[in-house]
Amino acid sequence: MERPGYLRIAAELRSRINSGEFQIGDQIPTLPELADEFDVSQTTIRNALALLRNEGLIETRARAGTRVREKPPIHRLTADRYRNKAGVPSTPYTRDQGIGWSEYRLDKKFERVEATPELAALFECEVGEPLLARHFVFHSDDHPTQMSTSYLRLADVEGTPVEDPIHEPWPGGTRAQLGALGIRVALIRESFTCAMPTDHEAKTLKIGSGVPVLRYTRRHIARDGRIVEVASPIVRRGDTTVVDFDINLEG
Repeated sequence: MERPGYLRIAAELRSRINSGEFQIGDQIPTLPELADEFDVSQTTIRNALALLRNEGLIETRARAGTRVREKPPIHRLTADRYRNKAGVPSTPYTRDQGIGWSEYRLDKKFERVEATPELAALFECEVGEPLLARHFVFHSDDHPTQMSTSYLRLADVEGTPVEDPIHEPWPGGTRAQLGALGIRVALIRESFTCAMPTDHEAKTLKIGSGVPVLRYTRRHIARDGRIVEVASPIVRRGDTTVVDFDINLEG
């Protein structure tokens, strides 16, 4: 079965962008020009351009036309981002982004909640256990690039500086916070999935609905095996995130 016309045209324009025929900042031909080239209606062209816009490949501005959008930089998530560096204010996020402390901004909202069945399974605790939910949006150079909800056991943090959002961002991140409470983290476990963004994720991260996101769950596990933090989900745009890890065959 032949593909709908707008999909065929979107594929052709996408190929021209990826090949460099249309470079960053180049203006895409006008609706009438593209309609004549592909011998279709302007409505079909609009649908094709809307698809590319949702994928983040092009952008349309008043009086500036439709242009090829600059691609965001690639960021690599490495396993050693959780290793704190003495004397350097940073978090795993700033190390992921390769940015300094002054380039980092954090939107935050804290609330007390009870463990749902899903969270109880991740914490290996009872349903209804009191938790502190911390909702974060991370900004690099004032652009939102990551969002997450991190949960801590309320019994561990109640009445401590960790419960107060005024202390965020905290140098060293969650591992350093738990260390300040005498909780030594021995293991961090992460699991990754990829999907299309929800409306809320697309709006928060300022991406098109056609840009996939990487979602992952992180668990901080103490030396005694107790799960002391669950972040679920952590969300980043998937087309600019590379997950790097080593497999040590000798250890």
